[in-house]
Amino acid sequence: MRALVVEDDPGIASGLQASLKQAGYAVDVCDTLEAAWHVLSVEPVDVLVLDLGLPDGDGLDLLARLRRQAAPVAGRAALPRNDLPVLIMTARDGVSDRVSGLDSGADDYIVKPFDASELLARLRAMLRRASGRSSPVITHGDLVVDPAAHTVLRAGEHIPLGGKEFALLMALLQVHPQVLSKARLESSLYGFGEALESNAIEVHIHHLRRKLGESLIKTVRGVGYFIPQQDPPA
Repeated sequence: MRALVVEDDPGIASGLQASLKQAGYAVDVCDTLEAAWHVLSVEPVDVLVLDLGLPDGDGLDLLARLRRQAAPVAGRAALPRNDLPVLIMTARDGVSDRVSGLDSGADDYIVKPFDASELLARLRAMLRRASGRSSPVITHGDLVVDPAAHTVLRAGEHIPLGGKEFALLMALLQVHPQVLSKARLESSLYGFGEALESNAIEVHIHHLRRKLGESLIKTVRGVGYFIPQQDPPA
């Protein structure tokens, strides 16, 4: 999962970035609306954490711009997702402020100061709704993944995964049986400026297959990787 944090306070931004990275997110940070719109226009982002009082305007203006635009059209310049899950994060704590934020298109609203664990739980809930799930765990055959606890069970056995392995598995499970390209998986696992070996995705895929079984993740040569649908029970 790739998160974009729009926050102009360096201390808050760095703390959020550390918490999100520890939770398995690839994280980009912007301190202006202009920079945030640029990132949203050129990079696939899974969730937006948006402050309101920014040096070049109000975060609600960015939110309104995002929500009112048309969906991207094939062959045209990239546009941000107008259905992108958005969490407003602000010191504005009045009821009217929260109502305005939610009515402007935010999926959730959290008031500063807050505990990082609450923000992470709200992000998980937003992403769960966005993917059409109601259960807090993801079940795929005998595979059970708990995004909150970062645990994976296969046939009832706990399977330890590294941080990037878990993030890659989540990226594929969230959209299965859709095929994700290597570039899209890289963008889900690594933010701007993070070191990335050319074969990093292949290495993570190899480790996941070794730990979870060769049949779990399929390769479409020259296209990408996917987790196939489970056959219905007989």
